[in-house]
Amino acid sequence: MVELRALQYFVTVAEELHFGRAAQRLSIVQPAVSQQVSRLERELGVLLLERTSRRVRLTPAGERVLAAARETLAAAARVRAAAGQSPPVLRIGVASCVTPRLERAVGRMREGGRPAEPKLVDLPVTARLDAVRDGQLDLALVCGPVNSSAVSAVRAWSEPLHAVLPRDHPAARESVVGLRDLDPHGLRLPAREGDPPMHDAILAVLPLAPLRPPAGDILNVLFEVGQDPGGWTLMPAEQLAGTSTERLVQVPLDPPVTVDWHVVTSAAARGSCVASYVAAFAD
Repeated sequence: MVELRALQYFVTVAEELHFGRAAQRLSIVQPAVSQQVSRLERELGVLLLERTSRRVRLTPAGERVLAAARETLAAAARVRAAAGQSPPVLRIGVASCVTPRLERAVGRMREGGRPAEPKLVDLPVTARLDAVRDGQLDLALVCGPVNSSAVSAVRAWSEPLHAVLPRDHPAARESVVGLRDLDPHGLRLPAREGDPPMHDAILAVLPLAPLRPPAGDILNVLFEVGQDPGGWTLMPAEQLAGTSTERLVQVPLDPPVTVDWHVVTSAAARGSCVASYVAAFAD
């Protein structure tokens, strides 16, 4: 009789293609993983994994069993949910604003093949990355390039940057605005230490380096822009949806400029887990 535990161990090894990393993910010792996979192979009468001293890879039979095993584990999770058992908690590091994309992703995670109960944790970007690295978060959302070997970052979606202007700015009533049409003396950006990836992503698209020193965090930036008829800044369009104020307007850029958002996980989390997270946030 095939046990769910053996299927879970096999799926984890298949995703990692490494028994040691699989054991780390499962929080058990490596020999226990090897024993369960070997037992599953004996019960099914097929070789699922080819093992050498240098690598592990799926056999053709292993590929077929992997798909069926994932379906079985997803069905078991739905049975537990129907019986009233709580799904596992998925800890997600995010910024303070809640966007329609985030709400949609939470629904997908609750209803997907591997149902989970997302728990949103509001942390600054640097703390988000540290928490993923240390295992305190399962994943985090980060806008812009992530240059760290301690975590894994996978692009999930692209988002347009919009200019944020005070209502009395000369371009506030335009349908679009070019970056070169905006006075570089009016540009205000948050300090880099608050969100290094997004800061770097915005700097990369500017035709000129900022002429003013950083203005603290994004709230300070928006306040200063609202007080200056020539002030402006750049923000991702979806993030702006969660920032409403009567003093500011957003105007799309022409030509359009986009920034990439990434799903960040631990370096050991690979395969279908990461793919399912990315799929939840993708368009």
